Amino acid sequence: MQLRYSFRVYPDAGQRIALARAFGCARVVFNDAVRAREDARKAGRPFPKAGELSTRLITEAKRTVERSWLGEVSAVVLQQSLRDAEAAYRNFFASLKGTRKGPKLGAPRFKSRKDARQSIRFTANARWNITDSGRLNLPKIGAVKVKWSRMLPATPTSVTVVKDSAGRFFASFVIETDPAADAARMPATDQSIGIDLGLTTFAVLSTGEKIDSPRFLRRAEKKLKRAQRGLSRKKKGSKNREKARLKVARAHATVTDARKEFHHQLSTRLISENQGIAVESLSVTGLARTRLAKSVHDAGWTAFVNMLEYKAERYGRTLIKIGRFEPTSQTCSTCGVKDGPKPLNIRQWTCTACGTLHDRDHNAALNVKQAAGLAVTACGASVGPGAIPAQREETGSHGFPTGNHAAQRHGNR
Repeated sequence: MQLRYSFRVYPDAGQRIALARAFGCARVVFNDAVRAREDARKAGRPFPKAGELSTRLITEAKRTVERSWLGEVSAVVLQQSLRDAEAAYRNFFASLKGTRKGPKLGAPRFKSRKDARQSIRFTANARWNITDSGRLNLPKIGAVKVKWSRMLPATPTSVTVVKDSAGRFFASFVIETDPAADAARMPATDQSIGIDLGLTTFAVLSTGEKIDSPRFLRRAEKKLKRAQRGLSRKKKGSKNREKARLKVARAHATVTDARKEFHHQLSTRLISENQGIAVESLSVTGLARTRLAKSVHDAGWTAFVNMLEYKAERYGRTLIKIGRFEPTSQTCSTCGVKDGPKPLNIRQWTCTACGTLHDRDHNAALNVKQAAGLAVTACGASVGPGAIPAQREETGSHGFPTGNHAAQRHGNR
């Protein structure tokens, strides 16, 4: 499977100018492609083909006075920008036809130089390379300093240079991994668990372990409010406003990075220790419309489950998602009797049938595991019903309930 390995890069002043030029040229070519398609649509003509756009918007445009500066950047960057426009239209039409998973997509829009994220992509034919001293040598940009936090497991097929909203630069390498080698890295285990995700505690495992919610956004709120207040007082268009904007963006980036690191460490541990993992599909989109919205976004359930998905696929583990309407908090995990819905302030309850005292979240985690039918043999092979290798899916909602119905669903878990 394909994975991305991202590393922080530190271009010098001249390289920053060259990168800004490349970002701008790629953006112009993308916008020209969108404009050509829109002009053809309004005139009732067929959409121009990719080859025609490449000739007109890159090869011939370089010979004109208005677009002569396109020759100052690598041609691969411009070609990849055209490919991005093609992919955007393919996804848009697939979304219209209903053949693409996830939420409906709108038509491709024009890119702006004020967009929070700028990026360019170099494929293998661009002749980029990693020097003996560990720098990333990019055509018409130079050898950029890279902060290598780990070794690349294979030769990259492409590299994308990204500038985020906080002004940081990253190099993102696409790596083709070996499934057999990845599976061999994970220790053999016959363990399986169910996970109940929540807000007060981030996760409760069927083993009884409770993982506290770090609440990164809540802890940083005071600093974020102060930075945002300073931004609102700056004059629009001034240099001081840009400095204040960067301060706000960096504060948000710190929160995002901390949350992502927490998700990575926890998901890797769970995948390493267990052959089978069961988790409940939560209505994140619906809960994001309730008074719990900030806490739901702060927890980042969707990102965490997505990490479990691709790591399970990569390392040969089994991940099972059960339906969100499964009454995991209403059913006794000991005798199986459904005891009815309970308000969120009830954290413990006693089964009226068998008299077992349950911790609400631990009981839900046990029911998640049982509902998934996880049963793992000593050799690590899954024999439970419905246990299939997890596949990577598109990020987004898939018919989630919304509004009060979603809030009520969370309250009955």
